Amino acid sequence: MSKKPYYITTAIAYASRKPHIGNTYEVVFTDAVARYKRMQGYDVFFLTGTDEHGVKIEELAKSEGITPKEHVDKVVGEIQDICKLMHISYDGFIRTTDPRHEEVVQKIFKKLYDQGDIYKSEYEGMYCTPCESFWTPSQLVDGKCPDCGREVQPAKEEAYFLRLSKYQQWLEEYIETHPDFIVPEGKKKEMMNNFIKPGLQDLCVSRTTFQWGIPVTFDPKHVIYVWVDALSNYITAMGYDPDGSSDQFKKYWPCDCHVIGKDIMRFHSIYWPVMLHALGLELPRQLFGHNWILFGEDKMSKSRGNVIYASDVVDAFGVDAARYYLLSEMPYGSDGSITYESLIERFNTDLANTLGNLVNRTIAMAQKYFGGVIQPADAAEPVDADLRATALKTVEEVDRLMNQYRMADTLDAVISLARRSNKYIDETMPWVLAKDEAQKPRLGAVLYNLLESIRFLAVLLQPFMPETAEKIFAQLNTDCKDYASLSAFGGLHAGDKVGEPVPLFGRIDAEQMIQQLKAKQEAAAAPAQEPAQEAIQLAPEISIEDFAKVELRVAKVLSAEKVKKSSKLLCIQLDDGMGGRQVVSGIAKWYKPEELVGKKVIVVANLKPVKLCGVESNGMICAADLPDGSVRVLFADDSMACGAKIR
Repeated sequence: MSKKPYYITTAIAYASRKPHIGNTYEVVFTDAVARYKRMQGYDVFFLTGTDEHGVKIEELAKSEGITPKEHVDKVVGEIQDICKLMHISYDGFIRTTDPRHEEVVQKIFKKLYDQGDIYKSEYEGMYCTPCESFWTPSQLVDGKCPDCGREVQPAKEEAYFLRLSKYQQWLEEYIETHPDFIVPEGKKKEMMNNFIKPGLQDLCVSRTTFQWGIPVTFDPKHVIYVWVDALSNYITAMGYDPDGSSDQFKKYWPCDCHVIGKDIMRFHSIYWPVMLHALGLELPRQLFGHNWILFGEDKMSKSRGNVIYASDVVDAFGVDAARYYLLSEMPYGSDGSITYESLIERFNTDLANTLGNLVNRTIAMAQKYFGGVIQPADAAEPVDADLRATALKTVEEVDRLMNQYRMADTLDAVISLARRSNKYIDETMPWVLAKDEAQKPRLGAVLYNLLESIRFLAVLLQPFMPETAEKIFAQLNTDCKDYASLSAFGGLHAGDKVGEPVPLFGRIDAEQMIQQLKAKQEAAAAPAQEPAQEAIQLAPEISIEDFAKVELRVAKVLSAEKVKKSSKLLCIQLDDGMGGRQVVSGIAKWYKPEELVGKKVIVVANLKPVKLCGVESNGMICAADLPDGSVRVLFADDSMACGAKIR
């Protein structure tokens, strides 16, 4: 029997800056849903990606002295690194600079134009550059952008427009007759009352004042404006094409759920349904709008100096603790808040004390009293029934809550099973039973119930804390990990042997940790200081004859790979114009191997060969040490021939 398809997406991240921990919430949330659905047996496709066009990126790249493509490539790399760090199990990662996406977006634009849903006119209004949105004076809040609160500027230009007004009545009726299309309920009411019912204005969908976008094929001075480009990713990534779509698109569309932040809910609730309807496509089954993770009571921003990145939390607490905190701290339909104090409190209370302590002492008792051998659960007493019932009820509760995307409530239900298991230890007092040889069968039954309850916890934690779940399975020494096994209490087998107890989470000294985290955040927020001139110390002077002994040559990177025994070294193969050479360089922290391939570098060509971590190195790549402690390679101009001598 084939698996039922399930298609879920995040909004694509805007590739202007490295995302902070609040931005990371969405992809972790969606990953948990995707993992849960896979565990239930669905054929899941989880899509995420990056939105890479627009005037904001064009301006940022110009200020940095690089091309827009170079800018987005750098930011996309950072976003993908965060996904890898947070164990995000996406099945597809789309970039709106992908050639196929750009080609299909052009076809979509042309199709809508040909059928009269897009028309050419002129736009005059107040423009917000960060949001890339036009506003009428009545839509402004205190004269500023209603979305981000920043300054707007008057703008007038020729543009193409999408006829939203044509679909006003249809959209109202669709939302009213599909009550689960927009959730939570509060988001639906907000969209209907604040944006749809007051009347839809036609949407500007092209621009002429910047170049970094997808050109309109039949009017190339126009580039396709952000929302037609960005929103189309959900279908272009799956193989949609107005001229004939792929089997993959036919399999997975319509999307089961778009997971969307509250700041862009309007675009997904209005523009996207109209576009799809005009294209003759089914609408997604559901839009889930989540709120923001705030720092305390404030929105995170660099100007406030309160930005926290995923790597900051992972470095201090570990990946699974970071995932757990993000998912458990966002109330359904409300903003969440991240503070160092609440992070440490939740870590110590839920993970170290409740979950970690339960697993550690149960495995330790099984080893101490029975040499790790799992005993039969035959010697049952009434108190056992409640623990078993709680475990089975937790499975039902988790499923109910996950189907409503109540992630924080879901995790509370899971941790409640751990709390109930700890209470069961207090009720049965295994250490007292162990003192009476006649109570050995009862002790064995108690430990069986605890171990099986822990197995339930491990299975249920897989979507949220996959690394921790695997550690628990390893200590239980069981392969009984599948969701179907939770239909009955009894997946472990008497006679099998558990592993050794290993602490999952060590308690954190709150005061010490807070001081360290705040110091790190303040250092990151402080403006970079140029090194004082007198602080720069030169090496002793050398003569021209000394310098002449060093032979610098231009070489092209043919391939690069990490040295297996080192986290710092890359093994690089070079075309040096003299038959090639291998160089080992300590730049793995700052460069991915693929970032170097094809680049030309400067090599100390007459350096005596050495072995680093067992790999021979024949030369040294020139690089600069920067004041912030990072290292940047000195790349040569591409016009320089391999083997050219530097003098």
